Amino acid sequence: MTHSLALADDLPAAPAGPAERAAADFLTALGVDLDDESRRDTPRRMAAMYAELLTPADFHATTFPNDGGYDELVVARDIPFHSLCEHHLLPFSGVAHVGYIPGERIVGLSKLARVVDHFARALQVQERLTTQVAGWLERELAPKGVGVVLEAEHMCMSIRGVQKPGATTVTSALHGLVRDDPRTRGEFLALAASHA
Repeated sequence: MTHSLALADDLPAAPAGPAERAAADFLTALGVDLDDESRRDTPRRMAAMYAELLTPADFHATTFPNDGGYDELVVARDIPFHSLCEHHLLPFSGVAHVGYIPGERIVGLSKLARVVDHFARALQVQERLTTQVAGWLERELAPKGVGVVLEAEHMCMSIRGVQKPGATTVTSALHGLVRDDPRTRGEFLALAASHA
């Protein structure tokens, strides 16, 4: 029994959507030869890539009663993330350190990573991303305190302009006891800084 395997180039081309047509126009305006075999499908790939990077995954905030009365920091460190700079459409990537002091509810630990991913899938600036993650925790949990620290390298600074690869930007958003209580603030920042 023989099986035929259709190659992508053998399949009929799907009609180009507006994003793919815009990508083709953009590349053509920059002098890219889209008739070259290796670049013929680049506009479709480019449109699909940006759609993937800018579409947040839905998730449900699974919370549970804090029936154990836990009242110390819960911190998830070194959560990898990537986003797109809204000024240049170049990526920035790094790690997030997300913590909170529970009130009456606690959250499933995976949601601390999911909320970072959710807000990162947009045209962003790191400062806004940091405050969006902290704001979500405050709204969903009504915790006694929240701390978020993001560390990232921005390609718009590494490969263009000033061209300083390896430079990182650190942003923080502190609320409640994590901001107002010196001991708690110091503990959170020490935990966030000890990831290395």
